[in-house]
Amino acid sequence: MSHPDESAVLASADRLVRAFGEGRVEDYFACFHPEATFVFYTSYRRLESRAEWRELWDELAREEGFRVLECESSARRVQLFGDAAVFTHDVRTRVSTHAGEETLDERETIIFVREDGEWFAVHEHLSPAGSTTESQTEKEHA
Repeated sequence: MSHPDESAVLASADRLVRAFGEGRVEDYFACFHPEATFVFYTSYRRLESRAEWRELWDELAREEGFRVLECESSARRVQLFGDAAVFTHDVRTRVSTHAGEETLDERETIIFVREDGEWFAVHEHLSPAGSTTESQTEKEHA
């Protein structure tokens, strides 16, 4: 049985992923605290606020035709630390640009904090899923 806070964090993560996957840009950005930071392997620098990420998003949409077509979340885990929570998951995203459609397999960590009873994302870190097989991983940890 899950803890009520774990369920609330998962609901916030679901809201964020659903908005992202459905292309509801305003709803997606509303899931983040204004001072949230973002580390994306596709960006050469850390984004220091929700506004910076939104500016980059708008630039990508305008210049490259970037759109999110769908997003699936799996292998989800929540770790609670008082009014903070770490949410990790695997994410498969289908995107479209002027170059065509692409499916991305990535891993993501989102840090949530509880503020006025609601859970807001304050940091997001995205990395490629990689190609390590389960047997290779088991050998490395043996």
